[in-house]
Amino acid sequence: MRVVVPYAATDPKTRLADALSADERTAFAEAMLADVLAAVRATGREPELLATAPVAADAPVTVDDRPLTEAVNAVLAETDEAVAIVMADLALATPDAFGQLFERDGGVVIAPGRGGGTNALVARHPEFRVDYHGTSFLDHLAAAQEVGAAVEVVDSHRLATDVDERADLAEVLIHGGSEARRASATRAAEPRATRKSLEWLQSAGFSLASDESRVGVVRDE
Repeated sequence: MRVVVPYAATDPKTRLADALSADERTAFAEAMLADVLAAVRATGREPELLATAPVAADAPVTVDDRPLTEAVNAVLAETDEAVAIVMADLALATPDAFGQLFERDGGVVIAPGRGGGTNALVARHPEFRVDYHGTSFLDHLAAAQEVGAAVEVVDSHRLATDVDERADLAEVLIHGGSEARRASATRAAEPRATRKSLEWLQSAGFSLASDESRVGVVRDE
């Protein structure tokens, strides 16, 4: 199985502009990408990047500056083997979560994101193609049905959480270290290394703040 990670190498994460400068958004995107690549590798698979521009990365890089749908469909059309498409901003993803995705047998396996997007999928049916516009989860269910592909859906909080907006940063601060803390507390395994995305946010001065209704983030000046 090929594991392809699309990556916006130029001006990433524009919806975080209210929280981060352009240079900070690039650095944070790189930290999330490193976490995703590490989690994929921990499943025993080697990820490859599908980047919009040349980028230095610890993985093979293919540059394709077309829109996401076109670039991914070109990958699906060029191979007969199963292809996993994993977004680069899944800062909470773990090897176990990716294992749930990779090991399902469906012709199309989908991990939906919050709000109706598609954060990760596996395409085994040769005629299936993606469409990442709008509520792509529903579009992908329909596309799989059209080509007669059996669909499985992976319900995973860690795969459903992509980081696009300021409010999403709280999820990284809350859950980014929970796996390591759990392993340490139970002594079931050695604690995992701290996520680079969590380390980056903490080093940049972000912390949790809450009122009576919800949790958000604040930043030290």
